[in-house]
Amino acid sequence: MDQFKLRLVASHMLAPSVRHLSFEREDGAAFAFVPGQFIQIHFHYADGKPTKRSYSVATVGDGTGGPVKRVEIAVSYVDGGAATELLSQLDEGHSIDASGPYGRFCLMEADTNRRYLLVATGTGVTPYRAMQPLIRAWSAKRGCTFALVYGARNEDELLYGDEFEAFARDVPGFSFHPCFSRSPRAVPRPHDHNGHAQVALGALGPNGEHDIAYLCGNPNMVDEAFAQLKEAGLAVPHIRREKYVSSR
Repeated sequence: MDQFKLRLVASHMLAPSVRHLSFEREDGAAFAFVPGQFIQIHFHYADGKPTKRSYSVATVGDGTGGPVKRVEIAVSYVDGGAATELLSQLDEGHSIDASGPYGRFCLMEADTNRRYLLVATGTGVTPYRAMQPLIRAWSAKRGCTFALVYGARNEDELLYGDEFEAFARDVPGFSFHPCFSRSPRAVPRPHDHNGHAQVALGALGPNGEHDIAYLCGNPNMVDEAFAQLKEAGLAVPHIRREKYVSSR
């Protein structure tokens, strides 16, 4: 795996406790990755012990599958977290150590299914953001459809929500299904659901004959949705998982 320094070039808050960070490699090189992969940020605890944290790449490429100039991630702040201390205080122009890409949570060319069910909570939605160019291309080329189920506590925590809404309007093969576990929107939208992500997933009628599912986010959601999908008849190889665990 490649090791490199990333320099922060832009950032903004996506939610009260989630920051979107956009980096460029300090050496000026482009970054090659497959949507769904992640990078690792390397740093040290206060006592000098080395450690690292993993973050899915959120960068939306140009659709060609080539390298990108920027490496974008979404960071959820954890009280007392060592990575939170580093990344919440990182100023533009400053650099961090990183490596990657890693991971196999990616769309597979060999698939022949008719529908993808993409399920996420929290920052687990970032790999699906990076998949947008592939979703557009595959839905046009193969005729398959993609349904993104995204669980959040409230509208403020629906990361990239407006972006996914716009993408759904632009790509006929893609639909977006927000699910609010605590507070619904003041003005509900047609595909909104109340409850956990599993509620919206069930409403989509998972079918083992033509569905492949991707699950990313809170471990409890991933485990419960996995059981739900198995019960609906999906084969285990057709339920692809990535759990996000908050680390201090």
